[in-house]
Amino acid sequence: MVLSSSSRASDRVIEPMIALSGCSTQDQILIAGAKAIELMLDMHHRGYVHAAATANCGRPAEQYDVALVDWRRRPFRTLEQTLDWLLNYLHPRGTLLIWVDPQKPAAIQSIHHALEKRGLVVEGDTVHACGCAVSARRHQTSPMKKAA
Repeated sequence: MVLSSSSRASDRVIEPMIALSGCSTQDQILIAGAKAIELMLDMHHRGYVHAAATANCGRPAEQYDVALVDWRRRPFRTLEQTLDWLLNYLHPRGTLLIWVDPQKPAAIQSIHHALEKRGLVVEGDTVHACGCAVSARRHQTSPMKKAA
């Protein structure tokens, strides 16, 4: 079987995104970015049937466990607006993963700042041949109370 170039290109992004976010096939996953529909269909083919693209994600109710953001070939200034909108969909204990172009490793610091400004804690970042990724979680505002 011969894969199209778009399938191979999405494979290079999907596999590391899944691995870095730690998402499971049971998680509610929201995918944002220019290729969100294509990536969502790839996720469905891999067994992630609860994946949705921003085009069909419903109303914001903090219902998603993981948000995967493919921000390749897009300007950073528009990412901040998308984050403000997207965080309304992410569960308080959810994971956010942002993927950017490989030639923009300096943008990682800007992404760290944007995430921290929105109350997220950066868990890690990595550079791959096909891009750079930053993963984060919401900062817990109140610690769990110990049982008496």
